[in-house]
Amino acid sequence: MASEIIGRTNEWHRLDMCLENDEAQLIAVYGRRRVGKTFLINNYFKGRFDFKITGVYKQPLKEELSVFIAELNNQTGQDHPVPADWMEAFGLLRDYIESKPENEKVVVFFDEMPWLDTPRSKFLAAFEWFWNGWGSARKNLVFIVCGSATSWMKKNLDENKGGLYNRLTCRIYLMPFTLGETEEYLISRGIRWSRYDITECYMIMGGIPYYLSKIDSELTYGNNIDNLFFRKRAELWDEFTFLYRTLFENSDQYVKVVEALSTKRNGLSRGEIAEKTELPENGVLTEMLNNLEYSGFIRINDFYGKKQKTYQLSDYYTMFYLRFIKGNYGRDEHFWSNMLDNPARKAWAGFTFEQVCKDHVDKIKSKIGISGVLSSVSVWRRVGNEETSGAEIDMLIERRDRVVSICEIKFSTGEYEINKEYEMKLRNKIGAFGQAVKSGYGLQLVMITTFGVKKNIHSGIVSNQVTIDDLF
Repeated sequence: MASEIIGRTNEWHRLDMCLENDEAQLIAVYGRRRVGKTFLINNYFKGRFDFKITGVYKQPLKEELSVFIAELNNQTGQDHPVPADWMEAFGLLRDYIESKPENEKVVVFFDEMPWLDTPRSKFLAAFEWFWNGWGSARKNLVFIVCGSATSWMKKNLDENKGGLYNRLTCRIYLMPFTLGETEEYLISRGIRWSRYDITECYMIMGGIPYYLSKIDSELTYGNNIDNLFFRKRAELWDEFTFLYRTLFENSDQYVKVVEALSTKRNGLSRGEIAEKTELPENGVLTEMLNNLEYSGFIRINDFYGKKQKTYQLSDYYTMFYLRFIKGNYGRDEHFWSNMLDNPARKAWAGFTFEQVCKDHVDKIKSKIGISGVLSSVSVWRRVGNEETSGAEIDMLIERRDRVVSICEIKFSTGEYEINKEYEMKLRNKIGAFGQAVKSGYGLQLVMITTFGVKKNIHSGIVSNQVTIDDLF
């Protein structure tokens, strides 16, 4: 594997398997914008493609075809005129591939394919004709399609009910870096921060390589955030608008949904989303929620013991933008550094650290020794009334061995100290949940903190501990 690639071991292996296969390969690479899809494919093939084209955002059919023929003429050394349509274009591509030796792999890469499918271009029909009528029978052909518009990829490739039904031979969904991979990436760039700073940086940028690549190794963590998000004309201050506009049609409607979700830390039901956004509670809203979930911008939370579900905002950059960047442009170029002890920053950190833990639940299971035990993750909430107080649990891990791990998540600058009042709060919470839990199940309290729980007379309630080091 190329030394400059961080993580991506499974994806690299999948590509190895495709190249070793004696049949034609149609490979789809999905993932959130800026997550490194093109970087992965370029590095795997070391830039050696028999043909490569990148779609151009919001350009008419004629411009997309001009880009196509320019790339083809560059590869063939010929001087074909711009084709009249995509049928003609794919016909020229077929002729070119047929001129290549049959005993050698021919690699074709269509990057940002959704952008090539302009209105009334009939691009998808032409591609279906090309693949079904000819390409799928070429045993030496490796055809890679890639796109940040995950909803388009899912609808037109994964769930295609027409000519491309079940034609994909490999699906690669590229996830953001984990905390451990983020640390490895930063070290590779000469950036050595504490794991506390890396975790907080992750809560802003997620594990998105493009954002992480903007970090200046000569600046501190805080100065980097000010420099990238809050100074005038900062590189990432306007990323939000471009991000949603390039991923989703009717992006303003998607923005309404994520803005509504940003107002409720524990998420909203489908009906609550419709009420807050004033969008009709119909199939269109369902499709939007599915697209956001599939693209990694929201997650679905299961409620323990109920069929109820909520949709929760889970994209770190979006959460940070809506909380701190929107409406703050140019007001304070040192905003983040000056927010160090601000209650709003502390509240944001506490909530967002919960999201980090949910995204690293495999590490939590490993630390508490249940990696090999079948388990499910959910949340729990009891609404208070005149007779009982309300209670809420950040994360539950229900295990097949009839034990439920009650996870309390706290983000602090040092060891977390449990005092008498908080011990009673924890005991009341465990008691309240015990009334709702299945009979015969054991309960254990797991504290997930930055630097561990300070040992004192109240800390005995804790059965197990997880720290940020364990999440790496």
